Parts: sequence; structure tokens; C-alpha cells
Amino acid sequence: MSSSRFSPDALAFLRELGADRIPHPGGTLLAHLERVRDRLALWGARPALQLAGLCHACYGTDGFPAALLSLDHREDLAEVIGPDAEAIVYFYASCDRAASYPSFADSAPAFRDRFTGRTYAPDLHLRRDFAEVTVANELDLARRDPAFRAQWGPDLLALFTRLRPLLLVSAWQDCLDVLGAGRHSA
Repeated sequence: MSSSRFSPDALAFLRELGADRIPHPGGTLLAHLERVRDRLALWGARPALQLAGLCHACYGTDGFPAALLSLDHREDLAEVIGPDAEAIVYFYASCDRAASYPSFADSAPAFRDRFTGRTYAPDLHLRRDFAEVTVANELDLARRDPAFRAQWGPDLLALFTRLRPLLLVSAWQDCLDVLGAGRHSA
């Protein structure tokens, strides 16, 4: 089954979960999720990664605790977006940012799963997916909210610079366009 077949189902599923009723910078959570997916598509991300971007907040995140779906419903999400995309969503949601970000781009990263407490070294492919969803997510916030960009832009640019080896060239260029020198001040 093609991953692109899942997208209309994914949008309907997110609406059923109430994503269109949750306030978020730039409108609703659903509008944000769609912009993240669109950004990934613009960068040339494969369909499974685009779907993961669309659903990246389903289980909540370290930075956005409101979960649309509990972890005991992972199979439900996998049914809608496919198992590959769901695995990316879980990985993204499970990231303990304080513990994981410092070594994320290293050859031997220490990734801490905030749900299980387990620390391990995820494979390069999964780390690349995570980095691109992270960049698409944060750049959407920075594009929509000048105060967010002013407060967090320098830290995000530093993080994305560390993640650069994991990013597509188009994603890195977008980082520079949104957060580059002189762009993060109000």
C-alpha cells in the first residue's frame, strides 16, 4: 500500500482526535501539522516522512505535552499512516530533548526515550528523519511567531547547525533563510 494513500485518512483521523480544535501558534494544531508536512514535501522528503510530520504530535512531545492519542493506540495510528511513519512519530515523541540533543548528530549518540527511560544509539536513518521533522516543526513556529523567533532563534540555529550533517541541503537552506544572521531579532 502506497504511503500517499494514507494522507486523506490521516487528516480525517487528526480531525477526529480534535487537532483542529487545539490552539497552536499560527492557528490550530492541525494547521501547524499540515504546514510541517508541506514543508517536508517541499524539501523532497519521502511520503512516510511527510506523514510522520503530519502526525508528529499525536503522542505529545517533550515540548508539547498535549497528546492526541495514548501510546496504547499506536496500532490505530499505524493503520492510518503506515508502520514506517508511525515508528517515526513514536521516535519523535519519545525524545527526551535535554538528554538526547547534545549528542544527537554524533557517531555514537545517546538517545533517551522519555516514555521508557531507555537510552540507546538509534540508527542514522531514524536520526535523519527525526532531524528533518524537528527542523520543519521549529521553523514553522519561527515563521509564524516573531517573538518565538527572537527568543529561540539563536538556540535553534545552534541546534540545527549541529544537526546539519543529518539534514537535506534544502532543509539546511531553509534554516538559514528563517534563522540566519540578522533574521532572529525582532
